[in-house]
Parts: sequence; structure tokens; C-alpha cells
Amino acid sequence: MLTSASSGLDRILTLELVRVTERAAVAAARLRGRGDEKAADQAAVDAMRSELNRLPIQGTVVIGEGERDEAPMLYIGEEVGTGEGPGVDIALDPLEGTTICAKNLPNSLAVIAIAEKGSLLNAPDIYMDKIAIGPGYADGLVDIDAPPADNIARLAKAKGVPVGEITACILDRPRHARLIEAVRATGAAIQLIGDGDVAGIIHTTEPGATGIDIYIGTGGAPEGVLAAAALRCIGGQMQGRLQINTEEKRARAERMGISDPGKVYSMEEMASGDVLFAATGVTDGSLLAGVKFGRDSVQTHTIVMRSSSRTVREIKARHQDLEKF
Repeated sequence: MLTSASSGLDRILTLELVRVTERAAVAAARLRGRGDEKAADQAAVDAMRSELNRLPIQGTVVIGEGERDEAPMLYIGEEVGTGEGPGVDIALDPLEGTTICAKNLPNSLAVIAIAEKGSLLNAPDIYMDKIAIGPGYADGLVDIDAPPADNIARLAKAKGVPVGEITACILDRPRHARLIEAVRATGAAIQLIGDGDVAGIIHTTEPGATGIDIYIGTGGAPEGVLAAAALRCIGGQMQGRLQINTEEKRARAERMGISDPGKVYSMEEMASGDVLFAATGVTDGSLLAGVKFGRDSVQTHTIVMRSSSRTVREIKARHQDLEKF
């Protein structure tokens, strides 16, 4: 649990986090559909960093745009905030789904999570094997080391439906060819996504609305920590294992305090303590609506969550002071 000092953090920062993701989403949305991933991502990074530095926190980026030599802003280890107030860990993705935004496809988001210092997994920017399901199931129902057929059969039994009524979300990548074949062999359906696995994992929490029951596959480790933070707030199960398969990756992981390259991390090990999570839609999607530009206003759609209370708020805002965006 958080201390009394950091309990106050929640009341102060909930709406402040919304402003952070709103600002990044609007900046990126101005460049959606223009085919320039780097420009859209940089616009979101600049906007998010500017807004973070207004917050009364001593923030350390533990999941960011990359390691210091790779990213000029919001790199892992960068300090943000005014330097006053509580120390916090920050995981962020100013533009989750850069390709999605550049092509103006669904489910691009601006995402951030904040937790008490030492609560978020400090993971290098490498791949992570992931499996996730939504809330309402017995602990340990799925296992990252079990074959896909076993996990899908267990989930179908727990849900009380035939395997054919289960849908798995998987990133559409060549590396997933065997996984896709194995899942289809069970009779389950697959929803392939081109990018944006934070949204894909969150979608498992509302299968009735999204049609997604389970997320399986390999994606970015930063996105894995962000997704774990979201599931801590709304419920569900998740496991992740870093793909530390070269000496260079092993060295990077060791510099971040990771000594066991084969460790399977639970959701709670990736995001512990009290967590705040916020995401604002950049493009329209099944989770959030994208930014809408009017003649004299900008509209945004944000979800903000807190783990300790399981509070989930949706905020649809109309911004008429366009100079702030």
C-alpha cells in the first residue's frame, strides 16, 4: 500500500495524467495519416515531456522511448517533473502504434502509468513473450509455458463455452506464424492486429464488447509493462518473459538489475503497489475514440484508472483554448 503522502498523489494526479495523455494524443493526431511515423512519435514525445515537467513529482522514466543513447527525450532513466513532491516510477508510450497513426488505422493511443518508486519493472526495450486474459477467472488459469491449445481449452472450460467461441488476439507478424497455426488448429478464432498490443491486452477485459478473450504472443517489453499496469487497475491475469537471447541484451538487462533472463513475471511483478494508468485515443478504436478537430475546438476521449480502488473513469473533453494544443 502507498503511504499517506503518496495516497494524496492519486487525488492530485488523476486529472493531471489525463492532461498529459491528452496533450500527446492531440500532437500526434495532427500528423495521423501522413505516413511519417517518426514525426508523429516525436510530436507526441515533445508534448508529453512538456506536460510531465509541469507535474509536482520527482519522476523517473523506467519504461520510455528507449535507452539514453537511443532516445533524446523520455529515455529510460530520465527525470521528469518539477522535482518537488513524491518520487514515482513512470512507464509511458507517447504514441502506442506509430504505424497505426501514420496510416490512420484504429487503436493508436497515448499511454502513461505512474506508480510509487520501485513499483514498475525496469525492463530494456526488447521483446517480451506475453499471455493475458481478463478478470473473473481462477488464478493461474493460463500459463505462458503451456501450449496454446491447453490455454485455450482451459479458458473455454472456465468460460463455459466451446473452444470455437474463444477468440485470441495476436500481433500480425511473421514470427507468429507457428503460433497462429497452433491456435487455428484448436478451432478458436484469431483477431490479428497490426500494432498496438497495449490496447489488444486491455481488450481481453471486456470480451463481450471487443470479442477478444485472450492475448498471446511476442511484443515489446515496454508495452508489456504498460499493459500490466492497466490490468492491475481493471483486473485480469498476465504473464511476461523477456526475450534475452543475445549477450548484448543480457548485458543491457543486467544494467537494469535483471539477473534471471528466463524469469516469468506475473502481472503484479511488472506493476506492483498502487498504480495510475491513463490512455487517450489518437485514432478511433474499439477502446477509445480518436482526437476530433473542430473549427474552434478539439475533442478527446480518455480512460484513467487506479488500481487500489479499481476506479475506471472515461473522460470525453472538449478543449476550446486551442493555444494549449
